[in-house]
Amino acid sequence: MTQIELSTHINAPIDRCFDLARSIDLHMESTKQTGEQAIAGRTSGLIELDETITWRARHFGIWQTLTSKITEFEYPNHFTDEMVEGAFKSIRHEHLFYAINDQTVMKDIFIFESPFGILGKLANFLFLARYMENLLVRRNKVIKKAAELNHRF
Repeated sequence: MTQIELSTHINAPIDRCFDLARSIDLHMESTKQTGEQAIAGRTSGLIELDETITWRARHFGIWQTLTSKITEFEYPNHFTDEMVEGAFKSIRHEHLFYAINDQTVMKDIFIFESPFGILGKLANFLFLARYMENLLVRRNKVIKKAAELNHRF
């Protein structure tokens, strides 16, 4: 398994950051370079506990689908989404939020396991972990900007 941890400091209240992180519309904005679209389950608005969403996106030149479910949810402190169907062996993404005065620290713990045994581990080492981290960093920059500008999605 590969684990990526990121912390993003945001000059905005925790509830705004939490809601923007679970906004399907903002997620699509942050991943427009992959053509990502919500195609089934909850497809817009704010995702909630036990809801699923199916994403379709182009990665490495191949159209892929991935279905995730919100398995943990405590407003406005954390939520977790887990892959229930897709190209990976497993994905678990924990979204954690910490209020510090009028600011928020948003922490991502992204754990994934590639299929294909040793070949998957080699792909993780060579390029996949870096690719996934770059997607998360880009997404977090979009959340930070929207939160600090008080945009609603």
